[in-house]
This record gives sequence, structure tokens and C-alpha cells, in this order.
Amino acid sequence: MENPIQHQNPTQGPKPSFLQSNTAKMIMVGMLTLFLLIPLTLVQSLVRERSERKNEVVFDVNESWGSEIHFYGPILKIPYKTYTETAIVDEKSRETIIQKNASIQNAYFFPNDLENKTTVEKVDDIKRGLYNPIVFKANMKFSGSFQDVAFEKLNIKSEDILWDKATILVKTTNLKSIKSDLKIVLNKKNYSLESKADEDNYFGTLETETFTYKSGEKIDFNFNMNYNGSNSIQFIPVGKTTVSSINANWDSPSFIGSFAANDTTKEITNENFHADWKILHINRPFSQQYDNKIPDLKNYSYGVKLIETVDQYQQNERASKYGFLVIGLTFLIFFLIQTISKKSIHIFQYTMIGLALIMFYTLLISITEHSSFTIAYAIAASAVIIMLLLYSISVLKEKKFPLFICASLIVLYSFIFVIIQLENYALLVGSVGLFLILGAIMYFSRKIDWNN
Repeated sequence: MENPIQHQNPTQGPKPSFLQSNTAKMIMVGMLTLFLLIPLTLVQSLVRERSERKNEVVFDVNESWGSEIHFYGPILKIPYKTYTETAIVDEKSRETIIQKNASIQNAYFFPNDLENKTTVEKVDDIKRGLYNPIVFKANMKFSGSFQDVAFEKLNIKSEDILWDKATILVKTTNLKSIKSDLKIVLNKKNYSLESKADEDNYFGTLETETFTYKSGEKIDFNFNMNYNGSNSIQFIPVGKTTVSSINANWDSPSFIGSFAANDTTKEITNENFHADWKILHINRPFSQQYDNKIPDLKNYSYGVKLIETVDQYQQNERASKYGFLVIGLTFLIFFLIQTISKKSIHIFQYTMIGLALIMFYTLLISITEHSSFTIAYAIAASAVIIMLLLYSISVLKEKKFPLFICASLIVLYSFIFVIIQLENYALLVGSVGLFLILGAIMYFSRKIDWNN
């Protein structure tokens, strides 16, 4: 019996293998994209490491130059006697004897009015390696008065008060960076301030020598303090009426604390800023006088923090977070061009393209440390785009599609840069941009026959 002869249609070529199909190529490119997340993650770790290194260096500089300034005072301190009674029973007579023991306590009084004028001058020549920390010199001038010292509100009798043991206290952090002669003028008499041991673990204490306070006396005071400080300066409004002003040659202040600056007088320019505060005793939740101990008041402060509006490492980290998007869209552009032009791009060539895209972020980090982020971004993006342009010309053997790739990368990197610079509208612009990119991909891929 003869075998039937199978006839093959001469117009049909051999069926391509699965590995040569578009589906297989898409799978391989997708796996390569996921694989490139590994070096991208290492780049993000490098950014965090460099940022932590910067924070360590800045901390060391701040510790040696001067830390953040937190200040309140002056405070009038007057000791008084308090008595405790102890009942003692005589064993022989069985009589009860009341023994009265005296101990010394302190009463603390805040000023009736307090005015503070502070000038902050940023210091630009303090640099450690690649980093320039935010340090400044602060000149603070204080004036005001004590009056209506109300012992009766503390239930202290006049005969128990040690009138000749009065002192003035000042509470402040950063004692080691005070650069002025510590003197305070009380009713035109000079008194020296000296550092004293205190149980307060946050504030240091400066105290004058003793003087005699007369009942009902008004004490006018004024003193100056010069600091080396860093990052922020804050005050606590201990005056019954506290008036403050801060002037600084810094263009990006952040007003912090429990009390807002006066909006009508606040001025911020490209070179400096001015801010005023007026705080009344009814605006704050603490009293004008205390006995035995002053409570913790550091949560009731106000002031300003000198900030960097744009942290270069934060920008680098944000840029690296878009790395997956950049790699994915670039691969998609090459894949669409490969499909439309019938040019073959090997998976090795995709790998080289992906590594070039990863190199963008290492270039960006290294150049940023020696320049601004904008310049670094422009240099790194230009270098990568030119490299991919020349490589695609070599791979595709023509200039039409490589020029299209170059234009697409310019648009893509520009889009990412705009998103990084934006804060309030980053999500909106990013969403609209991705929607337009998706629309463009759908448009250019609409006529591709994915079955062949």
C-alpha cells in the first residue's frame, strides 16, 4: 500500500520558533527589566549612604561650632524658708514635743515685659570636605523689667523671704558656644552670669551673684548674648508680654514652634528675612511664678529653622525612584522600533542599554557632590543620551530611528526632572505625563501585527 503524499503549500515558509516570536522577546525584555532592579537598588543604597555620610559630617561640624539654640529667661529667683513640723514623744515624761525644722526653697518669677531683638548671620566659609553645613552667628539683645512680684500667689509669707539672696537665672542650650561677655544690667548695675550645675538635662543654667531685692521694687534689665549656632534658634515666651524680632541673611526660613510669626510684618526675600512675634501671657498655658521648681517649658517655644529648600541627596533619591520607569519606557521604545523596522536587537544589546541607563544615576550622584543638582542632571542625561544615540545607530544601521530614540529620551529625562523639582503638583503632573506617554505608545503601536 502506498503512503499518501503530503503536499506543502509553497507560499508558506517554515513556522518561526517560539524564541523568535514577539511574545518570547517581550518576556526576555521584561525579565531583563526586573533584573536591572538589582543594580538600581544598589544605586539607591549608595544615595542613602552618601546622605548619611553628609549628616554625620554636618553633625560633627555642628557639635564643634555650635548646636541648635533654645533660650528662655531671664528669671528672678528668690529663696524663702519653709517649715516642717515633727512630733517627738519624750520617753520619760511621755510629753509630745513639736519640733519645727526650716529648709530653703526657691521662688521663681518671670518678667513682666520682655523684648528680644535677634540678628542671625549665616556663615558660609565653614566647610568640611564636600559638605557645607548650615551654621550661623546670632546676636541677641534682651531688655525688659520685673515688677508686681506676687509672693502671695505662692502662699509665701513676707517674713520667710530671704530678700538679700535674690539672683537672676538664664536657661539656654549650647552653653559652650556663647561668645560674649556674660553680664546683665539690673537697674544700671552690672552683674556677671556664671554657669551653674542644674538637674535640668536639656537646658544649661547661668546665674548671677546674689543681690538684695526690695518688696515691690521694679527691676529694669538688659543684656546681650552672642552665639555660634546651627540649624535653628528658638525662644520661650516667659514675659507677661513678650515681643521678639529676628532678622537673618537667609532666604528659606521655616517658622517653627507653638506661636506663629506676625503675618503683617513678616518679610522673606531672595537674600534675607524678617519676622516679629508678640505673645501675651494669656496665649500660653503656664504661669508667671513658680515655687520650688520651674516646669518643663521647652514645648512652648517659637522661632525659626534655617533650612535647605532642596536637599541634593533627596533629589537624587527621588530621581532613582523613577529608574524603573525610565528603563521600562526606554526598552519599550527600542522594542517598538525593533518590531516596526524588522531590525533584530539581541538581548545582550538590551543589557548594554539598561546598564547605560543605570550609569546615569551614578554619574548624577558623583557630579552633584561637586556641583548643583541641575547641572549634574544635565551633564549625566546628556552623556547617557549621546551614548545611546551612537549605540543605536551602530545597532540599527541607520539614523532615522536612533534620532527618534534620542528625542524620546530627551523628553523622558526632561519629564522626570520637572517632576523632581515640583512638590505640590508632582503627583498631578506625573499622572498626566504618564497618561500622555501611554497614549503615545498606543498610537504608535496600533498597526503592529502582534500575531506575526
